[in-house]
Amino acid sequence: MAQQIANMIDHTLLKPEATKEQVEILCQEAKEYTFASVCVNPTWVSYAHELLEGTQVKVCTVIGFPLGASTPEVKAFETKDAIANGATEVDMVINIGALKSGDDALVKRDMEAVVAASKGKALSKVIIETCLLTDEEKVKACKLAVEAGADYVKTSTGFSTGGATVADITLMRETVGPDIGVKASGGVRSLEDAQNMIEAGATRLGASSGVKIMQGLAAESDY
Repeated sequence: MAQQIANMIDHTLLKPEATKEQVEILCQEAKEYTFASVCVNPTWVSYAHELLEGTQVKVCTVIGFPLGASTPEVKAFETKDAIANGATEVDMVINIGALKSGDDALVKRDMEAVVAASKGKALSKVIIETCLLTDEEKVKACKLAVEAGADYVKTSTGFSTGGATVADITLMRETVGPDIGVKASGGVRSLEDAQNMIEAGATRLGASSGVKIMQGLAAESDY
């Protein structure tokens, strides 16, 4: 059980003020607990790759983060650069304004640009920023991500007005079906949060509290 949850955690540090020392600690913790990946800003990808070489822990980074408002061409370039630096998972933020404006073609083209740049080299995860969307928009964003060929849909950046909820994970899982990953991110702070998200259909957890979640598991197994 503990290992299963550890293997679902993207151990995350995306604060703009994150230091080299903090990235090093993040990578050490990820190795210790065998998390799925570390998720860091693009500037830290090559360093994290260096620290994690020879381990099972992947390097994940973010694209068009946190606003999603750059162009598809810029996101594609950012993806290629991240992969060249050692990233094997990329979490891109959709063009939220385009989705809310009804410009589905741009939203899909935006996703496709990142999917094409990462295909065969890195997993692609699409952040839809659920807290800014209606349920109808969440469903539409998830359907477009499936059409674009993304590997995962993801709830949140953690930098907007809210994070993952069980209701959103349930809705996203129902929309994408069983074959695409669903990542809960933002506000997954405890073992209970993690278990609730997994029960609702999440297959990956983005959390800066990965160690705390694992300590909760260890404490639970002591009883």
